[in-house]
Amino acid sequence: MTAVRPGAPRPSAPDTLGGHTTRQLRNLCEIVGLTGLDGEVYARTLTDMLGAAAERPLDLPPPNPTFLSDDHTPVEFSLSFVPGAAPTLRVLLEPGCAAGGLAHNGRLGLRAVREAAARWGFATDRLDELEDLFLPPAPEGPLALWCALELRPGGVPKVKVYLNPAATGQKRAAATVREALRRLGHRDAFAALPPNDRHLFFALDLGDWAEPRVKVYLAHQDLSAVEAGALSRTDGGALAAETEEFFRIAAGQDGEDGGVAGPAPVVRRPVQSCHAFTETASGLPSGFTLYVPVRDYARHDGDALARATALLGRYGQDPAPLLGAVSAVTDRSPQDGVGLVAYLALAHQQGQPPRVTAYLSSEAYEVRPPAGLPSAEPATVP
Repeated sequence: MTAVRPGAPRPSAPDTLGGHTTRQLRNLCEIVGLTGLDGEVYARTLTDMLGAAAERPLDLPPPNPTFLSDDHTPVEFSLSFVPGAAPTLRVLLEPGCAAGGLAHNGRLGLRAVREAAARWGFATDRLDELEDLFLPPAPEGPLALWCALELRPGGVPKVKVYLNPAATGQKRAAATVREALRRLGHRDAFAALPPNDRHLFFALDLGDWAEPRVKVYLAHQDLSAVEAGALSRTDGGALAAETEEFFRIAAGQDGEDGGVAGPAPVVRRPVQSCHAFTETASGLPSGFTLYVPVRDYARHDGDALARATALLGRYGQDPAPLLGAVSAVTDRSPQDGVGLVAYLALAHQQGQPPRVTAYLSSEAYEVRPPAGLPSAEPATVP
């Protein structure tokens, strides 16, 4: 599938991965109020970081079966909403997606991050300190390194890096996270993490952040709303009732749309929690985020958008930018597929208002059919 903005001329075939995703990115920049120049700068940044994969025609299969998205597009977009401001646009990508093997993937990703550091003038010392833990010579697991760009006016983004705790084996993932936290000065942080099914990601803020975070992402399989409400370990942070309400609305369990119609997925993706650490004295996280994989709890993207709209309304946010963003990345009807809206998230960070984020799939290669309709192959469950 090649998605274009309504009314725009379709590109001549074959389109490329870079052409498809940068067109979406430019349109999204316009939606959130970034200038055309910013859009062009960030489009070039995206193609530079994708490397050789950017020139790959879309009539060929994805370069590798990345689990960054259901259809293996190595790019995902998100819009983050806070009161009194335009939404923040982010793009998550896998710089080494065209590599043959995880080891080469990780080296390409690390090189892309270091080139970005040289271009934008930030240090990579914290990442360098962890290289042996997360980028070993023979890595395991579903990813090596992902990079997220938070797009700001002026063409210089904030940068985040996501690493794989299971790089030296799933059984060592917890120990890897514990050691990484220790090296970065968070000696007591591991003990503050809630019970979980596995450690998904270890993430770092790099560069121009007021309070750079170290973040641990956890998977929680078959989680209930009440259990979701008990996950936060922040001091005076998210209230259990608020988190429970968010979970019920995002998962369609509040009775408004009835949840998934027809056969539910045999295995749903786990709900994710993120625990952000900014100071080392208390050992407690200063931030907590809950991620609901809404595409596994919805009949189609119309349901997912209805839930996103309801959540934004509860937090005093205008849903118009999100609805515009959907039109900016695809010309298909929301009822024609499920997965365009991949996750809905609620974040609490100390000293900041709650933040609602919607994650949008690029769908460069495939649209997942609505729930209850046959699919050519089952979705990958990260």
